Amino acid sequence: MKLNPKEFDRAVRRAYNRIPAEIRERMGNVVLTVQKRPTPEMLEESGYPPDEPLLGLYWGDSLQERSFFTPPPLHPDTIYVFQESLEEMCETVRELEREIEITVVHEIAHFLGIEEGRLEELGYG
Repeated sequence: MKLNPKEFDRAVRRAYNRIPAEIRERMGNVVLTVQKRPTPEMLEESGYPPDEPLLGLYWGDSLQERSFFTPPPLHPDTIYVFQESLEEMCETVRELEREIEITVVHEIAHFLGIEEGRLEELGYG
């Protein structure tokens, strides 16, 4: 499956809007962005092998890693959604949107420190 960038962005928007409000409301300081694929630097810094089919990536410090004394970050926390990896694993737009939704929720969980059990309760396990 292959979508043009505008179609993929619309799919991301629809998927994001299906995420439960209790999760979306916590994303005020997190940027959600689309890239075709992760950069070699992202893979290396995150500990993924270069051929890893990465669907998404949270880039920043989780809320659990921060304290009152931690200076504010220089760049906003970012969730990357990788278009080519997601397209390669999906056959329909409906399936793609579901995978985008799952990917974004898992990346938000990294930011918020949500446990796998809670994700399962919400239907994202």
